[in-house]
Amino acid sequence: MSDATRLLIIDDDEFFCQVTARAMTRRGYEVEVARDEAQALSVARSHRPELITLDLKLEQSSGLKLLPELIDLLPETRIVVLTGYSSIATAVEAIKLGAVNYLCKPADADEILNAFTRESGDPGTEISDNPPSVNRLTWEHIQKVLNEHDGNISSTARALGMHRRTLQRKLQKRPVKR
Repeated sequence: MSDATRLLIIDDDEFFCQVTARAMTRRGYEVEVARDEAQALSVARSHRPELITLDLKLEQSSGLKLLPELIDLLPETRIVVLTGYSSIATAVEAIKLGAVNYLCKPADADEILNAFTRESGDPGTEISDNPPSVNRLTWEHIQKVLNEHDGNISSTARALGMHRRTLQRKLQKRPVKR
């Protein structure tokens, strides 16, 4: 049995998984990859990782739904949520659900490893002089309502008073910059 720290990467992006797994292996980690919820739970049971990176938006499910299951299965494991679709609402929920940190993609191996070890907040974090744009606020509101409806697109569209296809188009776009 290896003394290397075990890391599980849960992400549906094959390229991201390959690049991150290779970088972490070079740093001495024993890496496993899972591409969906079922595979993630199976690998977590057998591999027993000490560290997990969890994509927020998996192809068929939400990382926020998987997070409590992973914590119940492996309570000592440190989990960092990674996403290309960041919002304040999902960041808050991820931390409330037990993630030790939340990172926006793209994040490199060093940033990810730093996120696992960072124990406290940084009071020196810069506060922007400019408020978020209306488009950014809209994106974050959609993410909040989507989270409240457990990722259900139809239910979220009804709550927002918009057509389901319009909401789907908005969700396929990258989040707007602040």
